[in-house]
Amino acid sequence: MLGFQDEVWWSRFARPSLKAWSAGPALRLQQLSADPQDTEPKALSCYGLLRADTGRMLLRFVRGRPVSQVTEDFLSWVCERLASEGKKALLMIWDNASWHVSQRVRAWIGAHNRRAKAEGGVRIVTCRLPPAEQEPLAEPDRALLGARQAGDP
Repeated sequence: MLGFQDEVWWSRFARPSLKAWSAGPALRLQQLSADPQDTEPKALSCYGLLRADTGRMLLRFVRGRPVSQVTEDFLSWVCERLASEGKKALLMIWDNASWHVSQRVRAWIGAHNRRAKAEGGVRIVTCRLPPAEQEPLAEPDRALLGARQAGDP
């Protein structure tokens, strides 16, 4: 099964760096700070795998930033879902985020694949995007942003 994996994360407190317009009066944004009693994490993340076979997205929302442990948990969850469908392998395309290329995640994938081969399960084959290819992928985003700034719907 071919899949494209990525994630996004955001702070609950930092102001977004974006431009927007409104027909009403301008909004005043405030920089929020955490309440000392607040035990919630400062960041939230969303992991996703776009499935080429169905065109559907497998999503997981997690507390905190994307880090190696959370990536391992997401991959384990994805493999369980795919195994329940009878899939044997996941060819996963992803970027060069530090938590993707970390020694810890690479070691986890190796150990996972050895278990999958010995006991049955979904093997993971990763294909990283070349660094030079990451920038052109953002071109549609720039075009959409330009259209929005020009007032197009």
